[in-house]
Amino acid sequence: MAEIDFITHYDSRSPVSEAYRAIRTNLQFAGAGKQLKTLVFTSAIPGEGKSTTVANLAIAMGQDDKKILLIDCDMRKPVVHRRFGLLNRGLSNCFAEDLPLKEVIQADVFPNLDVVTSGPVPPNPAELLGSKKMKALLQEAAEMYDYVFLDMPPVLAVTDAVLMSSQTDGTILVLGSGDISPDEGKQAKELLEKVHANILGVILNKVPQHHKSGYYYYYYYDENHNKKRKRR
Repeated sequence: MAEIDFITHYDSRSPVSEAYRAIRTNLQFAGAGKQLKTLVFTSAIPGEGKSTTVANLAIAMGQDDKKILLIDCDMRKPVVHRRFGLLNRGLSNCFAEDLPLKEVIQADVFPNLDVVTSGPVPPNPAELLGSKKMKALLQEAAEMYDYVFLDMPPVLAVTDAVLMSSQTDGTILVLGSGDISPDEGKQAKELLEKVHANILGVILNKVPQHHKSGYYYYYYYDENHNKKRKRR
């Protein structure tokens, strides 16, 4: 495991870790009284730092005594098992071997954080994610954990994240500053809106630190879906 990938664990007092804790607080109040358990994390294109973001946020949630399950739902180009240094027996094995989710959970990877890796790359990821089996696995996870984080492929690359966003409690879009054009970010959001995804917010990642106080911008949406901005 690289310490830079898991800064919320290895340097919990850093400004970056504080930024993740601020996102954690916003997320806990995002449901407006409704418990949001299953959350999709996606990006517009590859390389925007989405997997690092969701891993650090999951660690930060665990530090607040929440029981978290992180599932690598990118069964095309999975990275979670490599980031965490785990055996890649995971989600796709549930389908191939008709296993319950608990059979592939790797427990206590970090305090209060369990992980399900992607498993071997299957020939039909979208069909698996849209299946009744996947719905049953999500329901099983939601009964066991406070939050279930789904690390999904980029929205503009494949349909997987759009599909899952329509079946979960909320979606967070991670965008890399300087990595994408405004049109790409807008297109990603519009694709999610077409399936009536509950977009909880947008994390703008990789913001240049021109000032010590500046690390990220977190956009969230109120009950009327009006965009507001918080800066950390």
